[in-house]
Amino acid sequence: MKHYNFKKRYSHIQLLFLIFLISIINNSCGQNSGRDKLTDKYYVAAYVWPSCHHDERFGDMLWPEGIGEWEVIKKGNPRFPGHYQPKVPLWGYELDNDPGVWERWIDVATDHGVNVFIFDWYWFDEGPFLESALNDGFLKASNNDKMEFYVMWANHDVRRNYWNVHEYGDDTSILWEGPVNLENFEKVADRVINQYFIKSNYFKIDGEPVFHVFSPDNLVRGLGGLDQTRDALEYFRERTREAGFPGLHIQFRPGGGMEPTLLGNVNSEGKNVNEIVDHLGINSITKYNWGHGEDYLRLGTETMEKRDRMDSVFDIPVFPNVSIGWDDTPRFPHKGKEHVTYYNKTPESFAAFLQKAKNYCDERPDQPNLITLFSWNEWVEGSYLLPCVKYGFQHLEAVRRVISENYDPYSN
Repeated sequence: MKHYNFKKRYSHIQLLFLIFLISIINNSCGQNSGRDKLTDKYYVAAYVWPSCHHDERFGDMLWPEGIGEWEVIKKGNPRFPGHYQPKVPLWGYELDNDPGVWERWIDVATDHGVNVFIFDWYWFDEGPFLESALNDGFLKASNNDKMEFYVMWANHDVRRNYWNVHEYGDDTSILWEGPVNLENFEKVADRVINQYFIKSNYFKIDGEPVFHVFSPDNLVRGLGGLDQTRDALEYFRERTREAGFPGLHIQFRPGGGMEPTLLGNVNSEGKNVNEIVDHLGINSITKYNWGHGEDYLRLGTETMEKRDRMDSVFDIPVFPNVSIGWDDTPRFPHKGKEHVTYYNKTPESFAAFLQKAKNYCDERPDQPNLITLFSWNEWVEGSYLLPCVKYGFQHLEAVRRVISENYDPYSN
């Protein structure tokens, strides 16, 4: 029988009593975050790509026009007939570190059933990168208490021409490497605890702040091996406990093809996936996106099959992920039709897969109903919930119908 790390401390009766107490406290304090009971049943968490502002550390180098990656998005060009490029936001090219912009985004998100944001977060050259969307935008919005949020450490490598091919051309040399040593890992842990975990609306499971790691490979590679990674994560847990929390919920992004894996290119020391999970103390996994393929229905079906395979193998919760699509051609002049998800890509198809994710949650009553969505605003990768001139609010309406209004696309 599958076990869940966040259930180990309590008996069934204790959990029911805790839930009862929490509900009383929340109701008495008026802290229901502005969401109705039905929406509260599901945690619909959309990834946030925070590149559309001028970054203080590296903005002049990457995006000299001063508007972040809008500079690249606006230059998107169609690669085949009917290819929707450039993507045009319905509300214009808004800077994502503007608290006024976030106030509208938070209202529209919560009105449509999205109640958690997962912020991509970076640490390069011994310091943070692209923090302003979170620090100066979301966290300074007057209504941010309506939304919960958590952080995904996007610890991947970056090539020089990846984020602005117009500036760097064919230069594919490494600009930043994702792995960090122990000294920098401890700085990351302390910064995240002190800046984000302490916020009342930081997303928690069983009271434990959730910290999402994009690349388990780079985490282990930078720290020098599984034992060293275990020790570093224990440091992170201990510091989190010292900050007043019962523990730390570590979430990994799984790798591999149809065969579930956690570590693809680093030494797993002969351990299988569940031995790695136990050794490191990982609490859950979820995907970031589906990747790319021309046919949305085929790509989604294959992703659901892999998710079910992972769920059958892993001893920890596998939270479902739903992507809206894929189109990163603005970043890559050489890419064409075969790199774009365009066939059968409709808001209704997205609603169908969101319903599958909801059903998956309903079939697993012992784990939180967390669904991750790719994404809130990945304009440059062609996957976004925010309204655009082509689709309007259709993807947001799909979330509201499926999550908040019990619309079932399979019932008709």
